[in-house]
Amino acid sequence: MVDFKDMMDSLKDRVTNFISYDANASDTEIKSKKRNIIIAGSSCLLVFLLIFIMVFLSFKTGQPMDLQDRDDVIYFHVSKGMSSAEIGKELEQKGVINSTAKFWLATKLNGADARFKVGTFALTRNMSASDALSVLLYGKTVPLRVTIPEGYGVKEIAKRLDEYGICSEKDFLRAARNYAPYDYMEEHKDTIYRVEGFLFPDTYEFAGNATAEDIMKRMIDEFDDQLTPAMRRRAAERHISIYELVNMASLIEKEARYEEDMPIISQVLWKRLNISMPLQSDATLQYVMDEIKEDVSIADTKIDSPYNSYQNYGLPPGPIANPGIKAIEAALNPASTDYLYFVADREGKNYYSTTYSDHLAIVSEVR
Repeated sequence: MVDFKDMMDSLKDRVTNFISYDANASDTEIKSKKRNIIIAGSSCLLVFLLIFIMVFLSFKTGQPMDLQDRDDVIYFHVSKGMSSAEIGKELEQKGVINSTAKFWLATKLNGADARFKVGTFALTRNMSASDALSVLLYGKTVPLRVTIPEGYGVKEIAKRLDEYGICSEKDFLRAARNYAPYDYMEEHKDTIYRVEGFLFPDTYEFAGNATAEDIMKRMIDEFDDQLTPAMRRRAAERHISIYELVNMASLIEKEARYEEDMPIISQVLWKRLNISMPLQSDATLQYVMDEIKEDVSIADTKIDSPYNSYQNYGLPPGPIANPGIKAIEAALNPASTDYLYFVADREGKNYYSTTYSDHLAIVSEVR
């Protein structure tokens, strides 16, 4: 077996002998050695140049591959202002590339720092840095389909959009705080997200370069279309603002697992408002809690928050979810009952009562 150290020592000796001379060397020998130094230097420079060219060519971008129809597609969203380091880090986290450093180098060698296109791209796992960069620079953004279920809140929508590669969670949450294209999206001091409640649940197809505001506008426009003139008249007849309607509908959406319960729960909640009784909705607590609990505790009901409907009277500062049409209709058309209490069993079936003592008896049976 060849000893690597011995091989390097031998090479070093040969190079030294090739270019070195002693003090007693003749002029001819000195000239010869100087030529050897020039030759050796030129050879090293050529080697380094060849290595650089090979590295450059390996990172050179080309025509992007069409990956959209592959089974292992990973959708990746580039937001405005993202740096090559941020993009490379996310690509590596998603398994698209195996080295952030290689992606950064490919970006630098191709002068691509300021050339990234905003939008969503179809990539795949284990791509080379140059292939991934080619898609992000020259590939087409792709339209993506996503379904937003009834009752999703802003945070859940943001997470789903991020998972589908449509929009970053951070961008969506930041824009959601103050985005309000319609006058009935009222501004309230303690509201967490201005768009909450008005992002209509449906199946959407978004362009790959859609911004957070584009997505919100599309969903809010859909809400505005779904809120028919008849619904608006009905709200006016009941002296309910659109904001109050959506706020109540969001509570109904979160409290009712089954559609048939919605009008009854609507009646209970409206009645509590009319008699100045706290709504005492667990759903309002869940909205501000760090994690969802199956059962809230007595301590939870003392949470210091304007959304705590155990401690505060009236509707919460804003909607707590994005309701569907059935919940909105139930808020407009509550059932005609005398119920004042309700509780759901573990399967979501609701039981109703008119007195607190009856309510406690039911709770002990079903929970």
